[in-house]
Amino acid sequence: MRRVVIAIDGPAASGKSSTAQWVSQRLGLRHIDSGALYRAATAARLREAAASSNAWNESDVLDAAKRLVRLAPAERAFVPYLDGKPAEDEIRGSHVTQHVSTVARMPKVREWVNQQVREAARSHSVVVDGRDIGTVVFPDADVKIFLVADPWERARRRLTQQLQRAPTDDEIAEETDRLVHRDAKDAQQSGQAPDAVLLDTTYLTQEEQVDRIVALANAVTQRVDDTSTG
Repeated sequence: MRRVVIAIDGPAASGKSSTAQWVSQRLGLRHIDSGALYRAATAARLREAAASSNAWNESDVLDAAKRLVRLAPAERAFVPYLDGKPAEDEIRGSHVTQHVSTVARMPKVREWVNQQVREAARSHSVVVDGRDIGTVVFPDADVKIFLVADPWERARRRLTQQLQRAPTDDEIAEETDRLVHRDAKDAQQSGQAPDAVLLDTTYLTQEEQVDRIVALANAVTQRVDDTSTG
């Protein structure tokens, strides 16, 4: 069966990972959250060094990632393991979140992450989300989606998920400011591929955005299959 790659890009808190996970379930593909690999690399380095300024030497981070991190198949996904064990709680912790942006901007670490993702997709059909997915990692992906949303709405969604309650306007304003600054820092790793479909989710429910991506994926893959068999 032909291998299929669906690439989902977008800025921070645009809903890439949760949407990609749902899309992969609907289509029966494996999900790869490339951001989880950056988190795992960050966690690996934190295990070996205090979070001081000299702890984030690129070579040391890369060395820790290569020795401790492995992207392993799980049910309907590929997930990072740290030192041979699942580490979801550890990589989602606040200390990792504080430093992951620094790690994600390291060129050699980005190259390593991209290599792991490509290797995982070599023998599996996948839905991959992250940065540079449709431009650098899989420039020939079957389907490319670029998710965007108003910064205020992205902040509201993120806080609702984190706090498990409706955030106040002041809380949303503060988080919006953080996201805007993060967007500026991440701009070089958040480019939209020329052939990607831009999907503004500001006024869409997650189910609606998943429905649109699934419909597009089905249409594109069916067209490719018809062409290859015709």
